[in-house]
Amino acid sequence: MKFKIVPPIVTGPPEFERTFRAHQNSVEFYAIFVVLLWISGIFFNEVLAALGGLVYIVGREMYFTGYISESKRRLPGFYLVLFVLLFLAVTAAIGIFQAFLDKYL
Repeated sequence: MKFKIVPPIVTGPPEFERTFRAHQNSVEFYAIFVVLLWISGIFFNEVLAALGGLVYIVGREMYFTGYISESKRRLPGFYLVLFVLLFLAVTAAIGIFQAFLDKYL
């Protein structure tokens, strides 16, 4: 509405295209984030997973606002999001490994 672009058009002024791309990137990462968050919380530690989720939200906001203003300003938020996803993946893997050892050994 702000840029007067009617769906299904996805091109327009540079500000709109950056906003659209930031939104699409957020949607693409959402499934990965939710799976890692749940597995980490179930198998490793709920508190650490919740803290990781909060930091992920802050990183996503940094990414989104940085990307909208200028493409190069998205990087600090993107790196924070990647760090959180790596943290959640490692804690999830450790938790699954511990559950496997507890059950079978």
